[in-house]
Amino acid sequence: MCGTGASRREVVSIAAAARARELVESVLDPEMPMLTLADLGIVRGVEIAGGGAVLVTITPTYSGCPAIAAMRADIAAALRRNGFGDVRVDTALSPAWSSDWITADGRRKLREYGYSAPGPAPRRGSGPVPLTLTSPPRELVCPQCGARDTHLVSEFGSTLCKAHYRCRACGEPFDHIKEI
Repeated sequence: MCGTGASRREVVSIAAAARARELVESVLDPEMPMLTLADLGIVRGVEIAGGGAVLVTITPTYSGCPAIAAMRADIAAALRRNGFGDVRVDTALSPAWSSDWITADGRRKLREYGYSAPGPAPRRGSGPVPLTLTSPPRELVCPQCGARDTHLVSEFGSTLCKAHYRCRACGEPFDHIKEI
């Protein structure tokens, strides 16, 4: 009989961990609320520790991301609203987040909401990272009209992870999510 009780606890724990992960992944990004944290690929882990505590690990898009405190609070609130009383949200900076972690669904949502989705992140070797004072040239497609005739207005948009562009064909401004 003891073996049956232990396996039942394991099943409950697995189900609770799956429910907790589902809740965490459904939390909306505070800066781009059309995206979930799962869309952004910032959820690194969700587990149930001994005693039922939920341990969540997230990786911010930037190490100094101002939205990280709001993300932590929103994760904790979502879990507590759904019966998980003991919650800890940790931040992992290594490996650093990459725009490659944005899901295909997340990229689709960005385009639907008028953003230019990032291309592949730059590949770097294990040596020093070169310091450049100008932005890398990007060939972007306007999310409004599909034209390729765009120009950079500012490398810094409304948040650190965005650059601001304007389409020369339709004249519309748009944000581009940077490749990181």
